[in-house]
Amino acid sequence: MNKSQPSENQPLKDYILERIASHPQQRITFAEYMEIVLYQPELGYYATNQVNIGKSGDFFTASNLSADFGELLAEQFVEMWEILGCPSVFQLVEMGAGSGLLAQDILSYLNLNYPRFFQSLEYLIIETASGLIEAQKQRLSSGLDSAKVSWQSWETIGDRSIVGCCFSNELVDAFPVAQIILKQGQFQEIYVTADLEKNWIEIADTPSTSRLLDYFEFNQIPILSESYPEGYRSEVNLAALDWLETVTTKLQRGYLLTLDYGYPAPRYYSPYRNSGTLQCYYQHQRHNNPYLNIGRQDITAHVNFTALERYGDRCGLQQLGFTQQGLFLMALGIGDRLNALRDANLSLEQTLRRRDALHQLIDPAGLGNFGVLVQAKGLNDEQKARSLKGLKIPT
Repeated sequence: MNKSQPSENQPLKDYILERIASHPQQRITFAEYMEIVLYQPELGYYATNQVNIGKSGDFFTASNLSADFGELLAEQFVEMWEILGCPSVFQLVEMGAGSGLLAQDILSYLNLNYPRFFQSLEYLIIETASGLIEAQKQRLSSGLDSAKVSWQSWETIGDRSIVGCCFSNELVDAFPVAQIILKQGQFQEIYVTADLEKNWIEIADTPSTSRLLDYFEFNQIPILSESYPEGYRSEVNLAALDWLETVTTKLQRGYLLTLDYGYPAPRYYSPYRNSGTLQCYYQHQRHNNPYLNIGRQDITAHVNFTALERYGDRCGLQQLGFTQQGLFLMALGIGDRLNALRDANLSLEQTLRRRDALHQLIDPAGLGNFGVLVQAKGLNDEQKARSLKGLKIPT
């Protein structure tokens, strides 16, 4: 992003102020605020061309490092297809496809190495942000990709129609979250309003929905116990539960693969993590103030994987495994790729650059510590019993 650009989207700020003014109590929930600044159709961060993904942008993902990430995921998708009995149509549904780079890497690798699987493949992209859809179409609407890729919405996909795998990489962390706070022993929600000078103000008050407190009971977190200090603050991602229910409804037979950064519930809601996990990214700088640079910065919160596991079970998904990305990629063969560098016909500079990219994907202090959750639906007993390669312990 050009640093000379204004750091605030004034039309978006005016839109939020109008939403606040139209509310009977002159306020909106933080979750509403976050949804607007990220996803408002004409002005939000993801809806415009403000999104800059990559090492020189606001943030980067695993697919920005090298094609290896997508290629190793492709190896896992091939095995899933084989376990399902090599169906004549296998749908890969990427939810939140970013710039389209991951899709491009997956499709190119499958076309070159697994032509039979590639022939059966339908690649569906679920994307709500118009700015990202434009970038994806520019990247994918030519050559072999154009015949395989289509852009869909959940409304255009029939219930129980997907046979294949729905997957996402760093999607759930970008869902709008509610913020909660403990004040004088009371469980409260954060609301957003503005003063006469149009400065943002937070208000803590009675939760807008009983689902927020129910969420902690569901995750077996005693949020109202004396273990939690005054002023304890964190997030609740109800949108993730709604998303999980939608995916499960659309999936007839196959897998749900979720890659993201986060924790199990006891770690996420540790009394010592008393200010939550909300982070903002602007021009590759990280901070925790969501009221700066509105419409021009990314806002994320870590994923509570326990909630996805338990709610998935409630929706009818079977959990097949949970692991770290480093272990997942090692099991899929990233170690072999590192070893092959010794015999590759590369210059020293190329070798070092490629080795660094591969190491970053499995770095336990970075991307390698991301969570990988695999769930399934509609598998028979024999299919359930087959352990996926990515979930096996690397030897």
